[in-house]
Order: sequence, then structure tokens, then C-alpha cells
Amino acid sequence: MLMCHTVSMDATDTLPDDPALLKQLLAQRDAMIVQIKREAAERIEAMEQRHKAEVESLLRRFYGPKSERFDPRQLLLFGLMMDSMPVDQDAVEQEAGEPLKTRRIQHKHGRSKLPESLPRIAIEHDLSPEQKKCPCCGQERCRIGKEISEQLEYHPASFKVLQHIRHKYACKPCSQGCIKCDGKANIDIAEKPQQPIEKGLPGPGLLAHVITGKLCDHLPLYRQVKIYARHDVHIARSTLSAWTLATGELVVPLVNLMAQRVLKSRVIHTDETRVPVQDESLEGRCKSGRIWTYIGDRDHPYIVYDYTPDRTRAGPSRWLDQFKGYLQADAYGGYDGIYATGVKEVACWAHGRRHFFDAKDTDARRCTQMLSMVRELYAVEDEAQAKIAQAKDCSPVEADAIRLKMRQQNSTPILATIKTWLDAEQQLVLPRSPMAQAITYMLNQWDALNIYTTRGFLNIDNNAAERALRRIGIGRKNWLFAGHDLAAQRIATLYSLVASAERHGLDPQRYLTGVLARIAGTPVSQLEQFLPDRWEK
Repeated sequence: MLMCHTVSMDATDTLPDDPALLKQLLAQRDAMIVQIKREAAERIEAMEQRHKAEVESLLRRFYGPKSERFDPRQLLLFGLMMDSMPVDQDAVEQEAGEPLKTRRIQHKHGRSKLPESLPRIAIEHDLSPEQKKCPCCGQERCRIGKEISEQLEYHPASFKVLQHIRHKYACKPCSQGCIKCDGKANIDIAEKPQQPIEKGLPGPGLLAHVITGKLCDHLPLYRQVKIYARHDVHIARSTLSAWTLATGELVVPLVNLMAQRVLKSRVIHTDETRVPVQDESLEGRCKSGRIWTYIGDRDHPYIVYDYTPDRTRAGPSRWLDQFKGYLQADAYGGYDGIYATGVKEVACWAHGRRHFFDAKDTDARRCTQMLSMVRELYAVEDEAQAKIAQAKDCSPVEADAIRLKMRQQNSTPILATIKTWLDAEQQLVLPRSPMAQAITYMLNQWDALNIYTTRGFLNIDNNAAERALRRIGIGRKNWLFAGHDLAAQRIATLYSLVASAERHGLDPQRYLTGVLARIAGTPVSQLEQFLPDRWEK
């Protein structure tokens, strides 16, 4: 107590005796306290908003809808849910930038026609001899026509055993003591076409079925083992895994050829996703590998996947080493070294929009304004696409010119409005709030977000790459992980063939069957015939 009293007396001794100065010090202290409280309140509010946004994002990720559709009536504006209020149609239309439309679900009635490509099996239904007699005169009636109705039936897939019979030939006279050949029979046997897996059990169709089942239908190998067992065909899962690896190794030259074509594109879309890979050094845990996608333009229409054991910039830098065009991607810093080599950066408006959408629960007013302006940009793209569709015999070059002209006339003024809005609102939002982060992201990417208006062949967003990775995300939920790095790389190789085939509307099962039946005996110089666009023709 004495020590505290002494300290208090020492602190008091430093105060001035002038009452006016004491009042001034007290006023300064009170102002400082108010300032500290206000800054603390702002920090707490920003933290609460950020944490709330993170929680909402996680809940929406795991339990909510994946769509980012925007309806101004569903946003929380000024603390009131507009869904519970009478709708002011004029205000909503002005805010949304388009007329308010009531969506009605269109139900298609009637049975659709069955495809003509399906084989037809005729089943005759005729009258019995007694029924053919006329009930009036008893004479046999003549046939005057028929009525055909179709029924769709399913026959389960079946296995077949192919017996490769190689005929042998020998010279009988020589085998009986020919002087020239010293009693040799000169035996010769017919050659068998080279198989995908030499001396292996599976045929091309079975390999294609295993790969299509896993990569297209997302069936893990252990499920396929159960399906085959129902047909009394018992194949170990390890065997199916070995077949997959061998097939992936077989088609590497073809996928490399596709990659060379993609690198010749004017613009490449790229993105990456996580893939768990088993690692013995982690004691039963999986490491996070990465599968990258690279999508070529319309003149090089291939989708190529590549695997890297980590997310470092070395993966895309190695793959894009010879590329000098436009690269459309997200804001991942690993691409900065690639842009430094002369590759032009094209940002994604879907990514920029998503940050504002995620902030809608903490700052609904600004979110509404920004999403409405972004919607105007996409409306220009839709209008340009409709105009191109109306033009008869419109070449790709003419389509690019139409799209570029409409962007310069309509999108550029909208972008100027967005930039002015961003600069003004950046000064008003809390520094660490989700809205501030969304504004900062868009301003940092501003030049790359505007570059799509300078070329007609560029896209407004990178959704093509995200769609290409969706198949891996769905498959990952089923087959869970890859056994090792090589297995993950071979899976990426096979995904390249499957995705490129589907891009051209090909049946992956038939395409892979045809390719695997012939590629083993085809020289590398003739692999172009197996490219999906060549195969389609």
C-alpha cells in the first residue's frame, strides 16, 4: 500500500498546478480515450464481419447451394430482409439493371423420341388362326397394315473372351530330309497385332471400360471389382490399378502431342485443384498434390492435365516455358514469374465477382451495387453472342470482330464506372472487412481484368478451366486419393484424353477403345490420327 501511494504521489507531482492546463490535459485524455474506443470498436466490428463471412462461406461450401446467382431481393439491406417486405418493382429493376421477370418452371410434356442409332429388335404379335376368321362370314381376313409401338429395354454389359488363334505352317517335304535346309521344317506362325498390354489379359475395350468407369462415371476400382464379380469375373483391385498405370504410360506420347498443340494457342486457360496422394513418409496420411489444367483455344481444342507434387510455381513455369500468348488464370502469385517472361495476364471476372458475393452478408448495399454492374458486363457478352448467332455463315474472325466492337462500345464505359466506384468506396469501408478485401482484390487485378476488352477472342472469365477441374473434384470424393505420384500423373494423362474427347462430343468409351486397339503399333510420327478432332472427322 505504501508503494502504491508513493507511485501515485510521484505521478501527481508531474501534473501542472495551473487549472487551465489541467483541464486541457483532461480534455486530451478524454479525446484519446474516445479515439481508442472508436478504433477498438472498428477493429472488433471488422473482425466480427470477417469471421461471420468466413463462417458463412464454410457453411455455404459444405451445406449450401453452389450457385452464385444474384437476386437483389434476397439481400439483407439496411438490416431488413427484403423478402419479407412488399416488392417495389421499379426500385428492384433500377437496382438490378434489368426488368423484373417472374420465373416459371417449364415442364416438358410427352415422351421424347428414342434415338435412331439404337438397334431395333422386331417382336411380331399376330392373331391366332381362329382370330383371323371373320366373325360375320367365317372367311379368313387379309392383313391391311400394322401398328408399331416402341419400348426401351436394357441388356446388362457382358464379357467376352477373345481367342487369338495363330495358325502355324511348316514345310512337310523339308521336314522329311531336304538337303538344302538340313531337315528343318521351316515353321512359321501368323503374327498377332500388338496389344495395349503385351501378354496381358485385358483387351482394348475392357481397358477403356475401366478408365471410363473411374474417370467419367467416378467409380472407384473396388466398386468395379464388385460389378465384375456379379458377372463371375474376379479381378483384383491391384490388377485394375496396374492396368490403369500401363494404359496411362501407353498414351503419354499422344498426350504430349496434345500439349504441344495447346502451347501454340493464342490464349490458354489454366487452374489447379488439390488431389490427395499417399506418402509413406507421412505415416498413413496423404500429402496434397496438385492437378493443373491447360485448355487450348478453338484452333487447338484440347484439354491437358498435368500433375505436380506441390503447388509451387515450378509446375506451371515448366509446362508454360515456351508459351508467349495470353494466360487466363486466377490471382495465384505463382504465375507472376510467367508473366515476367512476356506472357500477357488475363484475369477472371468470375473470381472478382465472387469476393463481393461472399461479402454480401456483411455489406449488402455495396455488394448489390457491384454485382449489378458486373451483371451489365455479362449482359454485353450475352448480347454479342446472340448477335453472332444471328449472323449467317459468320467466321471465327468475324465473330471476334463483332465481340470486340461491342466490348469497346458498351463494356468500356461500364468498366470506367466500376473503377470510379471502387476508388470512392475504398476510402469508406473498414480496412480489414470482407468488402475491403473484395475491393482491394479487384483494384490489384484491374489492368488484367480490363484486357479482355482489347481482343475479341479473349473470354470475360476463366470458368472454362473451373469446369474442367470439376470432374476431378467429383472423382476425388469417390476414389479419395492416388496411391503415389506416378499414379496421380497417369491419372492426369488419362483425364486429358477423356476430357478432350468429351469436348468434341465423342463417346469416351468408344474413343478409348479405338485408340488403345491401334496406338501400340503406331509410330510416333503418325499419332495425329488419334487426336480427338481428327478422330471426330
